[in-house]
Amino acid sequence: MPGATPAWDTIALDGGGSCIAEARHYAADFLGRVQAEHGLPVCARAMDLTQLVVSELVTNALKYAPGPVLMELRIAGDLVEIIVWDSDPVLPVARAADAGRVGQHGLEIVMAVAQGFEVQREPVGKRITVRIALPDDPDGALTGRRPQ
Repeated sequence: MPGATPAWDTIALDGGGSCIAEARHYAADFLGRVQAEHGLPVCARAMDLTQLVVSELVTNALKYAPGPVLMELRIAGDLVEIIVWDSDPVLPVARAADAGRVGQHGLEIVMAVAQGFEVQREPVGKRITVRIALPDDPDGALTGRRPQ
């Protein structure tokens, strides 16, 4: 897409029982359109990880923040940016690894598979941005970051 306007799309999620699945399908459809319309390579790993990250971020937003959730998907070079906004101003913190802990590993998972992760407080709530590489790593390595 050199010289082209980056592809992007936004969806408002109402918090209903099916909105996590809706967000995952929306992300898969977005990446399918990017591949078909712009010819960008989207490997199976990127498709799967994008849906996983969407699921984790939207689940957390619905669990901890009252009100609607906005999700934006953007292409930035060879990355997909997943941006989720919610109304809770409390910034998430990854917990220390604990194999005995049941649940609450979502942020650890997201940070482990992402090429980029940032959280920004907004005038209302917060915005979380996660970046996932679209092409496969030539060496076949799973890339990402480890929680700090």
